[in-house]
Amino acid sequence: MHITSVGIDLGKTTFHLVALGEHGEVVTRKRFSRKQLLAYTANLQSSLVGMECCSGAHFIGAALRGQGHDVRLIPAQFVKPFVKSNKNDFLDAEAIAEAVAERMEGLVLPGSPVGVTPLHMPYEATITLTPETYMRVVIETCASTARHGAKYLLMINWHEGNIPSLAIAAEALHREHGMTVTTAQACYVAADLFGPECNGLTHGGEIEALAVLARRPELVHLDRIENSSEHAHASEMDKLRRTRSYQPVLTDIRSIAPTGWYGSPQPATADRGRRMVGAIADAIAKEASQIFRQLDAVHGGVGEIKKLHQVG
Repeated sequence: MHITSVGIDLGKTTFHLVALGEHGEVVTRKRFSRKQLLAYTANLQSSLVGMECCSGAHFIGAALRGQGHDVRLIPAQFVKPFVKSNKNDFLDAEAIAEAVAERMEGLVLPGSPVGVTPLHMPYEATITLTPETYMRVVIETCASTARHGAKYLLMINWHEGNIPSLAIAAEALHREHGMTVTTAQACYVAADLFGPECNGLTHGGEIEALAVLARRPELVHLDRIENSSEHAHASEMDKLRRTRSYQPVLTDIRSIAPTGWYGSPQPATADRGRRMVGAIADAIAKEASQIFRQLDAVHGGVGEIKKLHQVG
Protein backbone atom coordinates (compact mmCIF):
# COMPACT_ATOMS: atom_id res chain seq x y z
CA MET A 1 0.00 0.00 0.00
CA HIS A 2 1.74 3.15 -1.24
CA ILE A 3 0.17 6.37 0.08
CA THR A 4 1.17 9.68 -1.49
CA SER A 5 -1.39 12.13 -0.08
CA VAL A 6 -3.76 12.30 2.87
CA GLY A 7 -6.82 14.44 3.58
CA ILE A 8 -7.98 14.89 7.18
CA ASP A 9 -11.34 16.28 8.26
CA LEU A 10 -11.06 17.69 11.79
CA GLY A 11 -14.00 17.53 14.18
CA LYS A 12 -14.24 18.35 17.87
CA THR A 13 -13.58 14.78 18.98
CA THR A 14 -13.67 12.70 15.78
CA PHE A 15 -11.30 12.89 12.80
CA HIS A 16 -11.85 11.39 9.35
CA LEU A 17 -8.86 10.43 7.21
CA VAL A 18 -8.78 9.54 3.51
CA ALA A 19 -5.49 8.39 1.96
CA LEU A 20 -4.80 8.38 -1.78
CA GLY A 21 -2.36 6.33 -3.82
CA GLU A 22 0.01 7.57 -6.51
CA HIS A 23 -2.71 7.49 -9.18
CA GLY A 24 -5.27 9.34 -7.06
CA GLU A 25 -7.16 6.21 -6.04
CA VAL A 26 -8.59 5.93 -2.51
CA VAL A 27 -6.36 3.56 -0.54
CA THR A 28 -8.04 3.81 2.84
CA ARG A 29 -10.75 5.65 4.78
CA LYS A 30 -10.57 5.70 8.57
CA ARG A 31 -12.14 7.41 11.57
CA PHE A 32 -10.11 8.24 14.68
CA SER A 33 -9.97 10.06 17.95
CA ARG A 34 -7.13 12.60 18.13
CA LYS A 35 -4.84 10.18 19.95
CA GLN A 36 -5.62 7.39 17.49
CA LEU A 37 -5.07 9.70 14.52
CA LEU A 38 -1.56 10.69 15.55
CA ALA A 39 -0.68 7.09 16.40
CA TYR A 40 -1.79 6.04 12.91
CA THR A 41 0.00 8.82 11.04
CA ALA A 42 3.20 8.15 13.00
CA ASN A 43 3.41 4.82 11.18
CA LEU A 44 2.71 6.21 7.70
CA GLN A 45 5.48 6.96 5.22
CA SER A 46 6.05 10.69 4.77
CA SER A 47 3.07 12.05 2.84
CA LEU A 48 1.45 15.27 1.69
CA VAL A 49 -1.30 16.00 4.24
CA GLY A 50 -4.08 18.52 3.62
CA MET A 51 -6.44 19.95 6.24
CA GLU A 52 -8.88 22.83 6.39
CA CYS A 53 -7.44 25.71 8.40
CA CYS A 54 -9.70 25.79 11.45
CA SER A 55 -9.55 25.59 15.22
CA GLY A 56 -7.14 22.82 16.21
CA ALA A 57 -5.57 22.49 12.76
CA HIS A 58 -2.32 24.22 13.75
CA PHE A 59 -1.77 21.88 16.71
CA ILE A 60 -2.44 18.77 14.60
CA GLY A 61 -0.35 20.23 11.78
CA ALA A 62 2.64 20.76 14.05
CA ALA A 63 2.36 17.20 15.36
CA LEU A 64 2.20 15.81 11.82
CA ARG A 65 5.20 17.86 10.72
CA GLY A 66 7.07 16.44 13.67
CA GLN A 67 6.33 13.00 12.22
CA GLY A 68 7.91 14.02 8.90
CA HIS A 69 4.77 14.79 6.88
CA ASP A 70 4.41 17.73 4.48
CA VAL A 71 1.39 19.54 5.93
CA ARG A 72 -0.71 22.05 3.99
CA LEU A 73 -3.40 24.03 5.79
CA ILE A 74 -6.04 25.12 3.29
CA PRO A 75 -7.94 28.35 4.04
CA ALA A 76 -11.62 27.71 4.73
CA GLN A 77 -12.75 29.94 1.85
CA PHE A 78 -11.08 27.56 -0.60
CA VAL A 79 -12.69 24.47 0.94
CA LYS A 80 -16.23 25.61 1.70
CA PRO A 81 -17.25 26.73 -1.81
CA PHE A 82 -16.60 23.23 -3.17
CA VAL A 83 -18.37 21.53 -0.28
CA LYS A 84 -21.33 23.88 -0.44
CA SER A 85 -21.89 23.90 -4.19
CA ASN A 86 -22.06 20.87 -6.47
CA LYS A 87 -21.21 18.33 -3.82
CA ASN A 88 -24.08 19.31 -1.55
CA ASP A 89 -26.44 20.18 -4.40
CA PHE A 90 -25.95 16.66 -5.75
CA LEU A 91 -26.72 15.17 -2.33
CA ASP A 92 -29.75 17.44 -1.94
CA ALA A 93 -31.15 16.36 -5.30
CA GLU A 94 -30.32 12.69 -4.70
CA ALA A 95 -32.09 12.60 -1.33
CA ILE A 96 -35.23 14.17 -2.77
CA ALA A 97 -35.11 11.98 -5.90
CA GLU A 98 -35.09 8.81 -3.81
CA ALA A 99 -38.00 10.05 -1.70
CA VAL A 100 -40.01 11.02 -4.81
CA ALA A 101 -39.25 7.65 -6.45
CA GLU A 102 -40.73 5.85 -3.44
CA ARG A 103 -43.93 7.85 -3.78
CA MET A 104 -44.23 7.43 -7.56
CA GLU A 105 -42.98 3.81 -7.73
CA GLY A 106 -40.08 4.84 -9.95
CA LEU A 107 -36.40 4.10 -10.28
CA VAL A 108 -33.58 6.54 -9.47
CA LEU A 109 -30.98 6.87 -12.22
CA PRO A 110 -27.40 7.76 -11.27
CA GLY A 111 -26.90 11.51 -11.54
CA SER A 112 -23.68 13.34 -12.25
CA PRO A 113 -21.90 14.49 -9.06
CA VAL A 114 -20.49 17.40 -11.10
CA GLY A 115 -22.61 20.04 -12.82
CA VAL A 116 -22.29 23.37 -14.63
CA THR A 117 -20.84 25.91 -12.22
CA PRO A 118 -18.42 28.41 -13.82
CA LEU A 119 -19.57 30.90 -11.18
CA HIS A 120 -17.49 28.99 -8.59
CA MET A 121 -14.36 28.49 -10.68
CA PRO A 122 -12.44 31.40 -9.09
CA TYR A 123 -12.20 29.13 -6.02
CA GLU A 124 -9.56 26.42 -6.06
CA ALA A 125 -10.88 22.82 -5.98
CA THR A 126 -14.03 23.69 -7.93
CA ILE A 127 -14.86 21.26 -10.74
CA THR A 128 -17.28 22.26 -13.49
CA LEU A 129 -18.52 20.69 -16.69
CA THR A 130 -19.25 22.61 -19.86
CA PRO A 131 -22.97 22.80 -20.65
CA GLU A 132 -22.38 20.57 -23.69
CA THR A 133 -20.70 17.84 -21.63
CA TYR A 134 -23.34 17.96 -18.91
CA MET A 135 -26.14 17.74 -21.46
CA ARG A 136 -24.54 14.70 -23.11
CA VAL A 137 -24.19 12.92 -19.75
CA VAL A 138 -27.86 13.55 -18.95
CA ILE A 139 -29.15 12.68 -22.42
CA GLU A 140 -27.13 9.49 -22.83
CA THR A 141 -27.93 8.24 -19.32
CA CYS A 142 -31.66 8.77 -19.75
CA ALA A 143 -31.79 7.68 -23.40
CA SER A 144 -30.35 4.32 -22.34
CA THR A 145 -33.47 3.73 -20.25
CA ALA A 146 -35.69 4.83 -23.13
CA ARG A 147 -34.17 2.09 -25.28
CA HIS A 148 -35.23 -0.39 -22.58
CA GLY A 149 -38.81 0.89 -22.60
CA ALA A 150 -38.85 3.79 -20.11
CA LYS A 151 -41.46 6.34 -21.13
CA TYR A 152 -41.64 8.85 -18.28
CA LEU A 153 -38.72 10.86 -16.91
CA LEU A 154 -38.77 13.15 -13.87
CA MET A 155 -35.50 15.06 -13.43
CA ILE A 156 -34.84 16.43 -9.94
CA ASN A 157 -32.44 19.38 -9.90
CA TRP A 158 -31.09 21.49 -7.03
CA HIS A 159 -28.23 23.40 -8.67
CA GLU A 160 -29.31 26.58 -10.48
CA GLY A 161 -26.34 26.47 -12.87
CA ASN A 162 -27.74 23.26 -14.38
CA ILE A 163 -31.14 24.70 -15.33
CA PRO A 164 -30.44 25.87 -18.93
CA SER A 165 -28.62 22.64 -19.83
CA LEU A 166 -31.37 20.47 -18.36
CA ALA A 167 -34.02 22.35 -20.35
CA ILE A 168 -32.22 21.56 -23.61
CA ALA A 169 -31.59 17.95 -22.55
CA ALA A 170 -35.29 17.53 -21.69
CA GLU A 171 -36.30 18.72 -25.15
CA ALA A 172 -33.86 16.30 -26.80
CA LEU A 173 -35.04 13.37 -24.69
CA HIS A 174 -38.64 14.08 -25.66
CA ARG A 175 -38.18 14.85 -29.37
CA GLU A 176 -35.40 12.39 -30.18
CA HIS A 177 -36.18 9.55 -27.77
CA GLY A 178 -39.94 9.84 -27.25
CA MET A 179 -39.86 10.32 -23.47
CA THR A 180 -42.41 12.36 -21.57
CA VAL A 181 -40.26 14.63 -19.41
CA THR A 182 -40.81 16.85 -16.38
CA THR A 183 -38.05 18.68 -14.53
CA ALA A 184 -38.53 19.66 -10.88
CA GLN A 185 -36.39 22.53 -9.62
CA ALA A 186 -36.29 21.14 -6.10
CA CYS A 187 -34.40 24.10 -4.64
CA TYR A 188 -37.25 26.43 -5.66
CA VAL A 189 -39.87 24.02 -4.31
CA ALA A 190 -37.90 24.01 -1.04
CA ALA A 191 -37.87 27.80 -1.03
CA ASP A 192 -41.64 27.93 -1.56
CA LEU A 193 -42.31 25.50 1.28
CA PHE A 194 -39.62 26.43 3.80
CA GLY A 195 -38.25 29.82 2.76
CA PRO A 196 -40.33 31.83 5.25
CA GLU A 197 -39.17 29.79 8.26
CA CYS A 198 -35.56 29.33 7.05
CA ASN A 199 -34.78 32.90 5.99
CA GLY A 200 -34.97 32.10 2.30
CA LEU A 201 -32.94 29.94 -0.09
CA THR A 202 -29.36 31.01 0.59
CA HIS A 203 -26.04 29.57 -0.55
CA GLY A 204 -24.97 27.33 2.33
CA GLY A 205 -27.83 28.43 4.58
CA GLU A 206 -30.42 26.52 6.58
CA ILE A 207 -32.38 24.97 3.70
CA GLU A 208 -29.26 23.53 2.09
CA ALA A 209 -27.93 22.31 5.44
CA LEU A 210 -31.25 20.58 6.17
CA ALA A 211 -31.19 18.75 2.84
CA VAL A 212 -27.68 17.38 3.45
CA LEU A 213 -28.45 16.50 7.09
CA ALA A 214 -31.35 14.37 5.88
CA ARG A 215 -29.01 12.08 3.95
CA ARG A 216 -25.40 12.59 5.01
CA PRO A 217 -25.36 14.22 8.48
CA GLU A 218 -21.67 13.38 8.94
CA LEU A 219 -20.83 15.97 6.26
CA VAL A 220 -22.41 18.85 8.19
CA HIS A 221 -20.29 20.47 10.92
CA LEU A 222 -22.45 23.18 12.45
CA ASP A 223 -19.79 23.77 15.10
CA ARG A 224 -17.48 25.22 12.43
CA ILE A 225 -19.81 27.93 11.14
CA GLU A 226 -17.97 31.18 10.58
CA ASN A 227 -17.54 34.00 8.06
CA SER A 228 -21.07 34.16 6.63
CA SER A 229 -21.30 36.99 4.11
CA GLU A 230 -23.59 39.94 4.79
CA HIS A 231 -27.16 38.79 4.20
CA ALA A 232 -28.78 41.93 2.76
CA HIS A 233 -26.33 42.33 -0.13
CA ALA A 234 -26.24 38.61 -0.92
CA SER A 235 -30.02 38.25 -0.96
CA GLU A 236 -30.35 41.27 -3.26
CA MET A 237 -27.84 39.74 -5.70
CA ASP A 238 -29.60 36.38 -5.57
CA LYS A 239 -32.91 38.13 -6.21
CA LEU A 240 -31.35 39.86 -9.23
CA ARG A 241 -30.17 36.64 -10.84
CA ARG A 242 -33.40 34.76 -10.08
CA THR A 243 -35.78 37.22 -11.72
CA ARG A 244 -37.85 35.77 -14.55
CA SER A 245 -37.60 38.84 -16.79
CA TYR A 246 -33.84 39.45 -16.79
CA GLN A 247 -30.89 37.09 -16.54
CA PRO A 248 -27.62 38.82 -15.65
CA VAL A 249 -24.38 36.86 -15.95
CA LEU A 250 -22.14 37.02 -12.86
CA THR A 251 -18.41 36.27 -13.12
CA ASP A 252 -17.76 35.13 -9.58
CA ILE A 253 -19.80 33.76 -6.65
CA ARG A 254 -18.07 36.42 -4.55
CA SER A 255 -20.23 39.01 -6.35
CA ILE A 256 -23.05 37.51 -4.29
CA ALA A 257 -21.19 36.44 -1.15
CA PRO A 258 -17.55 37.53 -0.67
CA THR A 259 -16.82 34.52 1.57
CA GLY A 260 -18.52 32.12 -0.84
CA TRP A 261 -21.63 31.51 1.27
CA TYR A 262 -24.27 33.23 3.38
CA GLY A 263 -27.19 32.32 5.58
CA SER A 264 -27.85 30.92 9.04
CA PRO A 265 -27.65 27.10 9.08
CA GLN A 266 -27.32 26.90 12.88
CA PRO A 267 -30.94 25.82 13.59
CA ALA A 268 -30.73 22.87 11.17
CA THR A 269 -31.07 19.33 12.57
CA ALA A 270 -31.15 15.90 10.92
CA ASP A 271 -34.72 15.30 12.10
CA ARG A 272 -35.94 18.58 10.60
CA GLY A 273 -33.99 17.76 7.45
CA ARG A 274 -35.78 14.44 7.04
CA ARG A 275 -39.13 16.13 7.53
CA MET A 276 -38.24 18.80 4.98
CA VAL A 277 -37.15 16.26 2.36
CA GLY A 278 -40.36 14.31 2.94
CA ALA A 279 -42.51 17.40 2.45
CA ILE A 280 -40.64 18.41 -0.73
CA ALA A 281 -40.95 14.86 -2.09
CA ASP A 282 -44.69 14.81 -1.36
CA ALA A 283 -45.17 18.13 -3.18
CA ILE A 284 -43.09 17.14 -6.21
CA ALA A 285 -44.68 13.69 -6.52
CA LYS A 286 -48.19 15.19 -6.42
CA GLU A 287 -47.43 17.97 -8.90
CA ALA A 288 -45.39 15.80 -11.27
CA SER A 289 -48.13 13.15 -11.38
CA GLN A 290 -50.64 15.83 -12.38
CA ILE A 291 -48.29 17.21 -15.04
CA PHE A 292 -47.66 13.76 -16.49
CA ARG A 293 -51.42 13.18 -16.76
CA GLN A 294 -51.82 16.52 -18.48
CA LEU A 295 -48.96 15.77 -20.90
CA ASP A 296 -50.45 12.35 -21.66
CA ALA A 297 -53.65 14.09 -22.75
CA VAL A 298 -51.66 15.98 -25.40
CA HIS A 299 -49.49 12.98 -26.39
CA GLY A 300 -46.43 13.66 -24.30
CA GLY A 301 -44.15 16.64 -23.97
CA VAL A 302 -41.93 18.55 -21.59
CA GLY A 303 -42.92 20.17 -18.30
CA GLU A 304 -41.13 21.98 -15.49
CA ILE A 305 -41.93 22.55 -11.83
CA LYS A 306 -40.54 25.84 -10.54
CA LYS A 307 -43.36 26.78 -8.20
CA LEU A 308 -46.11 24.83 -6.51
CA HIS A 309 -49.49 25.55 -8.05
CA GLN A 310 -52.64 23.76 -9.09
CA VAL A 311 -52.22 22.06 -12.45
CA GLY A 312 -55.25 21.53 -14.69
